[in-house]
Amino acid sequence: MEFDEILRHFDLPGGLLGAAQLRRKEDGEPYRVWKLDCGGGTFILKEAKGCEAEVYRRLLPGLGGVPQLLQSAYAGGCSYLLMEFVDGSDLCRCDRTKLRLALDALISMQRQTWNSSGLSGFGYTFDASLKDRRHRSEYLNDAALEAAYARFLDAYAAVPRALCHDDLLPFNVLVSSGRAVLIDWEFAGILPYPVAFARLIAHGEEDDGALFYLAREDRDFAVGYYYDRLLRDMGVSPEDWRRTLELFLFYEYCEWVFIGNKYKGANEAYYRKYLALAKHQAEKLNTAQ
Repeated sequence: MEFDEILRHFDLPGGLLGAAQLRRKEDGEPYRVWKLDCGGGTFILKEAKGCEAEVYRRLLPGLGGVPQLLQSAYAGGCSYLLMEFVDGSDLCRCDRTKLRLALDALISMQRQTWNSSGLSGFGYTFDASLKDRRHRSEYLNDAALEAAYARFLDAYAAVPRALCHDDLLPFNVLVSSGRAVLIDWEFAGILPYPVAFARLIAHGEEDDGALFYLAREDRDFAVGYYYDRLLRDMGVSPEDWRRTLELFLFYEYCEWVFIGNKYKGANEAYYRKYLALAKHQAEKLNTAQ
């Protein structure tokens, strides 16, 4: 559906003054999200992907740390969302202040949804996520990785669940005016609690040229802060938290090994990087068993 046709389904406050299509942070390609300048303010219009429309309807109302949804429409076989524009900076160049705000937002929504069985059937469900993660194990092509991955799957099925953004990479967090807002909820649901946290910190590097910069001391801070502000109250022991986190970080590395093996990208730099990380993590996990 063309942009002008999509706009006909929305009552834009003050009328449209201008629009700009946004581009993905990782590759600069345009995607179906627009910044709208209107007489009544600035807004985001996006085509909802994956489970996003249902997540906004059923899982996010009443929670802080997410953009306010103003209007929605279904047209041409797609859902569209008109929402608050957050004029903030992401976590790709992370510092302690922004990291703490992001963690506070995540902790608040997970505290409110901890083991919420009544919400478990909405969005990206646990069963769907487990099926996808089991499928990825078929493409590791390495006995040591497969052994460690089996342990990850056991943990994935056993730990408590809470609302998780399943793609909480640093560019999906915006910090503005003393708050952090989590965006792009295409895959989210009541999932094993470390899912969002592990993805947020797993890919940070101390290289100034990295896509995601995260200092080692800030990463360590995040691990302790998340435990102290949430998991301690939920009865998770420090030892269980550390063991579980190592498994979920291992999964993050394996995801890119899976992509390389499945799509014949074994010669790509990202594959070599994450294969080395996954092998190192697997050795640590298998030795500790």
